Amino acid sequence: MPQFSVIVPVYNRRDEVDDLLKSLVAQTLHNFEVLIVEDGSTDPCGDIVERYADRLDAHYFFKSNEGRSIARNHGIDNAAGDYFIFFDSDCVIPPDYFATLTRALDEHYTPCFGGPDAAADDFTDVQKAINFAMTSLLTTGGIRGGKVQMERFVPRSFNMGYSREVWQTVGGFREMFSEDIDMSTRIRQAGFDIQLIRQAYVYHKRRVSLRKFARQTHVFGMSRITLKLLYPDSLKLVHTLPAVFVVGCVTLVVLALFWRWWAILPIAVYALMLWIAALVKTRSLKISLMAVVASFVQLFSYGTGFLRAWVWKILLGHGRDIEQEIQMRKGK
Repeated sequence: MPQFSVIVPVYNRRDEVDDLLKSLVAQTLHNFEVLIVEDGSTDPCGDIVERYADRLDAHYFFKSNEGRSIARNHGIDNAAGDYFIFFDSDCVIPPDYFATLTRALDEHYTPCFGGPDAAADDFTDVQKAINFAMTSLLTTGGIRGGKVQMERFVPRSFNMGYSREVWQTVGGFREMFSEDIDMSTRIRQAGFDIQLIRQAYVYHKRRVSLRKFARQTHVFGMSRITLKLLYPDSLKLVHTLPAVFVVGCVTLVVLALFWRWWAILPIAVYALMLWIAALVKTRSLKISLMAVVASFVQLFSYGTGFLRAWVWKILLGHGRDIEQEIQMRKGK
């Protein structure tokens, strides 16, 4: 019986699945099985999973398209392990991940854990810039597992796990945006401890273009309002900062255009701080400059998504039936 069941939802990501499985083959400790759940893809990856059948305890499932949460739950229903690990298909796993995770849980067992993400050396410059934007204290407050954090850590589904006991008590993922934050919140409310294991990191490719990245983070901003409606106490100061940033930048630009040019200096100072931090982290002039752009894209897209959902769901009152909306999406 495997100790861990690795569950990965997939939708038209053949190349990513190949890279993920290749990294799992290279693990120094193989105390896990792998369940790839194809969520109605038009370009399925069953043949790729089959290539690794002699080197991995790998299982492939194809189901109709219902969403990544339903796909994860399908994987859980077919898992044999006592602990479920969730990766996104665009992750690459460092060779000592499961050795590190096993050691950490042996030393301090917790029924739920999460780990951070990083950029691998072979990532594109855009991916490295986006990784900075999503992990820097200056942009997200370190809420994704940074060494300094402005909020209590919440596991994300690109690198998280929980025990069978948690699943039997709390249930599976609900089909909604930011379903991993919803899941982590329900786990904590049920009284289970959650541990951040910083050494159990993954390489997360994320989006390959700034346009796709902007669309993704815009949805993240909108979903934060959904989470507030579900859990009124969940909205913290750090979650509102991108919206404040958007309003502040617009105000400063207007003042610079119609009053004094130096009103724009706070934006320039912040951009300089981002550039210095990115240069120190990436040691690349090109990537650090791209990281500044990616950071502004992340903050503006998240902030506008937050404001858009706040106006529609809270100010205009269209978010009152959020629980019913989630149930209609076949969440549990």
